[in-house]
Amino acid sequence: MWLLYDLLIHLYGDAISMAAMFNPKARAWVKGRRNLFAELKLAVGSWQLAESSHHSTLKTQNSKLEAVAWFHCASLGEFEQGRPVIEAFRKEHPDWKILLTFFSPSGFEIRKNYEGADWVFYLPLDTPGNAKKFVRMVNPSIVVFVKYEFWFRYLDVLYRKNIPVYVISASFRASHHFFKWYGGWALKQLKKVTRFFVQDEPSAELLRAKGIEQVIVSGDTRFDRVAAVVSNPKSFPLVEKFASQMPIFLAGSTWPADEELVLKLLETHSDRMRFIIAPHEVGEQRVDSLQLAVGSSALRFSELTEENVLEAKVLIIDGIGYLSHLYQYATIAYIGGGFGTGIHNILEAAAFGKPVIFGPKYQKFREATELIDSGGAFPIQTFHQLNNRTSELFENQEFCRKTSEICRNYVVDHRGATGIILQSLVVSH
Repeated sequence: MWLLYDLLIHLYGDAISMAAMFNPKARAWVKGRRNLFAELKLAVGSWQLAESSHHSTLKTQNSKLEAVAWFHCASLGEFEQGRPVIEAFRKEHPDWKILLTFFSPSGFEIRKNYEGADWVFYLPLDTPGNAKKFVRMVNPSIVVFVKYEFWFRYLDVLYRKNIPVYVISASFRASHHFFKWYGGWALKQLKKVTRFFVQDEPSAELLRAKGIEQVIVSGDTRFDRVAAVVSNPKSFPLVEKFASQMPIFLAGSTWPADEELVLKLLETHSDRMRFIIAPHEVGEQRVDSLQLAVGSSALRFSELTEENVLEAKVLIIDGIGYLSHLYQYATIAYIGGGFGTGIHNILEAAAFGKPVIFGPKYQKFREATELIDSGGAFPIQTFHQLNNRTSELFENQEFCRKTSEICRNYVVDHRGATGIILQSLVVSH
């Protein structure tokens, strides 16, 4: 099976290299790894040399090298999920160095200057040589993978070196390949993980039924992250001025199928509400297309000024990193992705106590089903349903207030995963 796995990894790398000729994301993926080991050696290696020299100079029994904690995230969403643990770990262990790696450009490019880590790098492709070389150079004392990242060559090298590996905020479903008739080999690799911190009991039961007992039900660290944003939100005075005119319908992480409905809503309700649209992709072509579809009433966030802020009916967010804070200005939040592969993060809006609406593909997301059951979230399939639900929330203030309270309390009640994880990490060096 290792031969097949390695072949698939090589084919994956070759496919991305080919795609790099015409795909910007693939090009960034390849470019970011071009001189990775040389840069890693320059950063981590020079620090290790300095520490070793310092250790030799001290010549005391109690002196010891600082240790490295390696945190890995697939992309930006997983980073936000792991961020509370990274920052809590830094606070609890200020003498440690923190290495943060990403697999995807959408995570690395946005967080490559993240101040909570000492080093931020791409993760080299999961080949036997890369895994051995990377682990040897970094020499981590502890490794934390966030949610879904299972790279079996890295996991095998870490296991053989007795370096503890933790997977946090993990979520498993019976449909995952690990639990199928053909998933035995992959499941065997999961047994090399020191401990899983899973989001819910069903995930723990799936693992335990397969002989993986090193499981703790900690909850989802995303709740801690969105709660932290609410406790210290960034202020956007011009957006606040825009929002002061009328109630705000904020559509976040939208795709064209979502925007088609939102633009119809704009035609129907432009006289009594203002709109903020934050598309999931913010490339120039994508934003141009959305602005053209909205028409002259649209204004880009990057072009917002004191002079034009009251002229627009629609504000288009053409940058990344703002959305989680912008929900504070909304009256109602619509979360995109529900007409594609699945909805995006609804907790950012719920944390601010905003009723959430989304498309029909939400079943994989526990928070969505639980908020629907409790009356804080509303799935829709048609414009008619979206229009009716929006009108009800705007016109019935008591209903809107109760719905907002349900969402806010749901997030508050589910905090605490970070503390459980930190208490259970085995830290020694």
